[in-house]
Amino acid sequence: MTTTTITLTGTGTPLPIAGRAGSGTLIQHGDERIQIDAGRGTVLRLAEAGVQPQEITALFLTHHHSDHVMDVADLLISRWVMGNNEPLDVVAPDGALTTFGERVLDVWAEDLKIRQEHTGRPPIEPPNWHAFPAQMQPQQVWTSHGLKVQSVLVQHEPVRPAVGYRIDTASGKSIVISGDTRVCSEIEELACGVDVLVHEVVKSDLLGNGREYIGEYHAEAVALGQMAQSAGVRHLVLTHLEPAPTTADIEKLFEEDIRSGGFTGSLTVGRDLTKIKLPSEGQ
Repeated sequence: MTTTTITLTGTGTPLPIAGRAGSGTLIQHGDERIQIDAGRGTVLRLAEAGVQPQEITALFLTHHHSDHVMDVADLLISRWVMGNNEPLDVVAPDGALTTFGERVLDVWAEDLKIRQEHTGRPPIEPPNWHAFPAQMQPQQVWTSHGLKVQSVLVQHEPVRPAVGYRIDTASGKSIVISGDTRVCSEIEELACGVDVLVHEVVKSDLLGNGREYIGEYHAEAVALGQMAQSAGVRHLVLTHLEPAPTTADIEKLFEEDIRSGGFTGSLTVGRDLTKIKLPSEGQ
């Protein structure tokens, strides 16, 4: 039977917090390994999860904030250095990320040139960049070996476009990755009845120090609990926690806010390398 596993490869934010890499989620389904976002430290977290860069089937990007794309070049170059010169499929909303994709390897041109000359390996292949127009209604953007991926435009203004993704397996297992967004009806619709919702979260009352504005374009914990309950989410996984918890007591405050919003399903306050295994297909 085919199993589906979710691994949080990064639960952090733009700020450097020990133990929390930049945003990223790995989904393994049979031989398929798809990565959603690639913030700083993604390649190292993948290695810690037992997955090498050349094993990644496709990379999906939610938006162009640096903490979600910092390791895209590392992922591409590491694949090449380790002997896989097949271009990586990268799926992303059209706009700023398309420009980013055109330039992502430029700064490394001299490094790539000397490595190629030294080793005799063929030049690195640029990624297969699959840009799609972000839409307010769910649309299919990728399919492979029983996996179907849909995307929807989310509310992360002033960053636009920003999208979330839903991954469905042939047997009906389902996962939604919010990307960065306020609590919004678009993700609620996308996550209706979903097995696992991996969603960013903020507790504005813990921010302070002039960072209160962050709550304006991220998902407040209490409202997220309300939305997840309304959508019938079975398991809510918190990621991109703002501010990033440094103790178990702070993690518990996030959990309390989600529960006070009315969420009664399974709840995981994410840490890097948290692993969620969905029941085997057929169960």
